[in-house]
Amino acid sequence: MGPLPKTESVKVTFACPAMLKADLDRYAALHAQTYGEAVDATTLIPHMLEAFMARDRAFKRQVQ
Repeated sequence: MGPLPKTESVKVTFACPAMLKADLDRYAALHAQTYGEAVDATTLIPHMLEAFMARDRAFKRQVQ
């Protein structure tokens, strides 16, 4: 994913399975280790979703 850009944000709340939260926490720890900047899963989730949607061909076709 790379270093995180600074962006304006809007708060959204959602529930996820405990195992997914644990995986997100592990991902955040690896990201912090790789890029030298401590982040938590809550900070990473919007960037992960944005990257996922950017690669989703079906979504891109519908939006264009």
